[in-house]
Amino acid sequence: MNASTFTTGEVRASFVHLFTPDAAPGCDPAYSITALIPKTDAATLGAFSAAYEDAKNYGIQKRWNGALPPVLLGGLADGDGVKSDGTPYGPECKGCYVLKCKSNVENKPLVVDQRNQEILDSRKVYSGCYVRVNATLVPYNNQSKGITSILNAVQFVRDGEPLGSGQVTAAEAFGAPVAQQPASMPATSGYAVPGYAPTPAAAPMYPQQAPAYPQQAAPVPAYPPQQAAPVPTYPQQVTPVYPQQAPAYPQQWPVDPITGQPIPTGMPVMGM
Repeated sequence: MNASTFTTGEVRASFVHLFTPDAAPGCDPAYSITALIPKTDAATLGAFSAAYEDAKNYGIQKRWNGALPPVLLGGLADGDGVKSDGTPYGPECKGCYVLKCKSNVENKPLVVDQRNQEILDSRKVYSGCYVRVNATLVPYNNQSKGITSILNAVQFVRDGEPLGSGQVTAAEAFGAPVAQQPASMPATSGYAVPGYAPTPAAAPMYPQQAPAYPQQAAPVPAYPPQQAAPVPTYPQQVTPVYPQQAPAYPQQWPVDPITGQPIPTGMPVMGM
């Protein structure tokens, strides 16, 4: 860092515009933060004073034609005093010095957490939380002369009570809610009326009457008993019996006891 750059200790953040440039009336859009530096923070006040002296010497040499302007704008404002328009600072500024730091839209400041990891969620750093601020004091010579604080980086330290949210609860703004009966609308033929839910007509209730005749069980149809399917019978086939035939052997004739010759059947036997 050059001699005109410094880093604060823990300060309270106010008017935080670190993620979206703020376009104040009559001014160019810019990123900005207002640091509330406790008057008891000697280390931060010493670092600021050293950077301020360096920026002032540079301004005398390079911006203000070798002379210190009689009226030098910028620097620290007393939070226990009044603003340039004569109105007092807010109660959060009591006991503090007020330092506004800003940078143009081309130089978006770095925003990190305690581990130096970049913060991208704009809800994490807000007016009322506690931060550390790194800024560079730069002398200028435009329509007026002074020293401005260029915002380089912001480190979130811890949460705090939000400042200037401007939000109120509904009860604070309008009092306790008044109970109201739900509005009803007559039924329409086929058209829905936005915001009104027609109440359905209740179904008529009729007394239940017992039947004037005895309840009879439904007759059970009589079916013929189940019969087993008949087993088909097939005619028995008898193995054919064929007549036995005597084998055709040569016929034996009786033998004549005297001659020893066969005697044909039907012929008389000699000597008989």
